[in-house]
Amino acid sequence: MYTVKQLSDLADVSVRTLHYYDEIGLLHPAKVGANGYRYYDDAALLRLQQILFYREMELELMQIKEILDSPSFDLVTALRSHRAVLQEKIHRLQNLVGTVDSTIMHLAGELEMSKKRLFEAFSEEKQKQYEREARLQWGPSTVNESIKRWNSYTPEQQKAVQLQGGEIYADLAKAIEAGKSPQDSDVQDILVRWHDHLRNFYEPTLDILRGLGEGYNTHPDFISFFQQFHADLPLFLQTAIDQYVDDLETAEIERMLAEDELLRERNI
Repeated sequence: MYTVKQLSDLADVSVRTLHYYDEIGLLHPAKVGANGYRYYDDAALLRLQQILFYREMELELMQIKEILDSPSFDLVTALRSHRAVLQEKIHRLQNLVGTVDSTIMHLAGELEMSKKRLFEAFSEEKQKQYEREARLQWGPSTVNESIKRWNSYTPEQQKAVQLQGGEIYADLAKAIEAGKSPQDSDVQDILVRWHDHLRNFYEPTLDILRGLGEGYNTHPDFISFFQQFHADLPLFLQTAIDQYVDDLETAEIERMLAEDELLRERNI
């Protein structure tokens, strides 16, 4: 048996986190002593391991609870699935490292590098991984729509879409070099192009737009990708996207208020 402090040290999570997991029914202790102390057994240890695996995949806590509490959940199957995901991630990160190394050599004048090479680590394989992560985060309907649109394009059209995205991020990097702030109107104009570019995949909600901005500055793969354009681009993008979404939300509120006012005038 492990005390909450021992489990905290073993799994490198805070005591407060373990208490919260208990409160929401995600991870209960095996028993609670008369003194109120929580005690965890090996089964709880394995369940915590699963929780941390799924958190690494950026699932919400209640999604994890639903998965672990499902009658069909099988620990060995889950571990095999986690292993496959980790192997995929290792492969992707190796590709990213190679891309970064080649980019550094290119910028240093040691290697001629085509625009296509800049995007090799974000190939169709990368899209498949993001597809799975997005399905968990945004729901299957949005992802299914994105897959359907992407697969409807010819290879030439897909390449054109990828190059279009690259041009947008290159322009944002130039804006940083020019000393522009994320709130500048010309930066926000580039985000209009970015928003329209996303429509090649799906119609993004404001929540998705803001979530993408956060992901660009927190997800290791995105950070590595955008830093190829400029070291400050991940944070710059998140800040600029937050401003862009704020403006869209304000415009939507103003539109709704104007409609309400018009209805009131008609009813007078």
